[in-house]
Amino acid sequence: MSSHSNDPRQPSAAKPYVAPVVAPQDMPIDYAGFIAVVFGIAGVMFRYKLSSWLALIFCAQSVANMRNIENDLKQVMMAVMFSIMGLITIYFGPPKPNKQS
Repeated sequence: MSSHSNDPRQPSAAKPYVAPVVAPQDMPIDYAGFIAVVFGIAGVMFRYKLSSWLALIFCAQSVANMRNIENDLKQVMMAVMFSIMGLITIYFGPPKPNKQS
């Protein structure tokens, strides 16, 4: 180990990091939330199981990466509602009509 006298760092000059304040309209786009809404709507309209499950997964990712609670929560809640509505209509709704040849 080297002695403390050879240490070039100056503890008195150290400053704590302060994150810059970013306005909500300047925040980057939440792509996971947008994709969740798109998959959720597709799951409800076209009754695709995979689309509704992917919407739910992207909702979880969007919640995990949420930065602005006020703006992002509305979008995430809408995506969650679409994905849950899609799953309910797929699993508990009337069956899809079969194609007749």
